[in-house]
Amino acid sequence: MVITCEHGGNRIPESYRYLFHNDQALLDSHRGFDPGALSMAKALATEFAAPLVTSTVSRLLVDLNRSIGHPHLHAEVIRNAPAEMRRKILEQCYQPYREQTERLVRQAIVDHGQVIHLSSHSFTPELDGKVRNADIGLLYDPGRQGEVDLCERWKVALKTCAPELRVRRNYPYSGKDDGLTTWFRRQIPAATYIGIELEINQQHIIQTGRHWTVLRKMIVESLCRALGSRYSGISG
Repeated sequence: MVITCEHGGNRIPESYRYLFHNDQALLDSHRGFDPGALSMAKALATEFAAPLVTSTVSRLLVDLNRSIGHPHLHAEVIRNAPAEMRRKILEQCYQPYREQTERLVRQAIVDHGQVIHLSSHSFTPELDGKVRNADIGLLYDPGRQGEVDLCERWKVALKTCAPELRVRRNYPYSGKDDGLTTWFRRQIPAATYIGIELEINQQHIIQTGRHWTVLRKMIVESLCRALGSRYSGISG
């Protein structure tokens, strides 16, 4: 297993901060990063003793879950910047992340014959005036049977661990949309690569008390059940 988190923070490297000096509210919003995604990724990596690749650079500078050439790879201020600046951002932030992830994914296949790549994300409860009707989303490619099977088992396990949760597959986005898992599917056969994006509604992350801690634990436990693993628990 390999765990990644492409939108773990809203940090802007010092050399580019002047471009966002009036945009702190935007950086702090769901457009700047995925709240909770990093702590979820760490919990999964801890439980499964899996390699973890994360970034805390804001997706507004460069979205690590988008392909080069995608219209939303950068925020508008970066899209309008000189080409040399965009090249440096890719060289400093994008390429090292992608290369490290690919190296770990391919090594896992060499070592074990197959890899499960879990990409941790979260989504805003409401977008453009429309309320998202889910607590957890599991994104996958319906044409890859290994991904279909794992997400079906995970959904069943989640409903067992937390029956009150609304768990939907390929919601609020399609698992075949442009993204890191989609890129890997074009490179690696279905027999050896299973790529799943975990999406968690941010309303659970912003709640006070132990709610978010308990939910992380239930998500980890449900994946253990889906994989037939013995659950040993996480702390924190």
